[in-house]
Amino acid sequence: MDMPSTVDKKKRNILLISEAAIYTGALVTLNQLWYADYPRSSFHFINDNAEWLQMDKLGHMTVSYYWGVAGIKAYEWAGMKRKNAIWYGGLTGTFFLTAIEVLDGQSTEWGASSGDLLANTTGSLIAIAQALKWNEQRIQLKYSYSPSEWANTNPEQLGANHLQRTLKDYNGQTYWLSFNLKSLFDIRTTNFPQWLNVAVGHGADGMVSAYQKENDSQRKRQFLLSLDVDLTRVKTKSKILNTVLHSFGFIKFPMPTLELSNGKLYAHSIYF
Repeated sequence: MDMPSTVDKKKRNILLISEAAIYTGALVTLNQLWYADYPRSSFHFINDNAEWLQMDKLGHMTVSYYWGVAGIKAYEWAGMKRKNAIWYGGLTGTFFLTAIEVLDGQSTEWGASSGDLLANTTGSLIAIAQALKWNEQRIQLKYSYSPSEWANTNPEQLGANHLQRTLKDYNGQTYWLSFNLKSLFDIRTTNFPQWLNVAVGHGADGMVSAYQKENDSQRKRQFLLSLDVDLTRVKTKSKILNTVLHSFGFIKFPMPTLELSNGKLYAHSIYF
């Protein structure tokens, strides 16, 4: 049962004004940098669900999930009732990314994607469901990246530098579901590390374009199993260090990893 509302009006106003400013600034910047040089069109949808072996959809889901996690914390900080904070905050990513889909849908170069909308909503619901059931995130969506050999073959789509490639080169990205062992299995042994996770991941390699082309035989999916560290559960005596660690909690920690791809099993001493 929710406790009575104790909304701090000052914090609520700070939150709402900050949200509005971030949303507006981000959308205006995106519109100028990304869409302004392309002709407009009437709103339309495209079917891009087969592109990039769905790696872009996993990216949408993960971004929406972390916007939701941050949104829940922000609304709780403002003193909103627990369930309201979870629903309003948890849907933050969906609201923001849906606005981007509207911009996509009004551009002749792109179009709104039903797959993106579904991925955005799924990411939010993963955050919301865990907050409602456990009041914590026992299963986290995570991201990792390492440079790939394919980006130089198509820098326009895969990125011209390392910063762009962390967002655009799906060959170098991996998306993970990271399960916290102690909280999921209610392990009460005091010496069992509360930060220890097991993660399953999905990656792809050999993609030089969105769709497979002739003689594109190197294209493959990668299924991964690894250990992980939940940085949000690492506690030190320094509040500053704790904040830094928790801020990078969305990144999968480099660990030994098993990879299954094209029917073959590979072992990596360290995978990131």
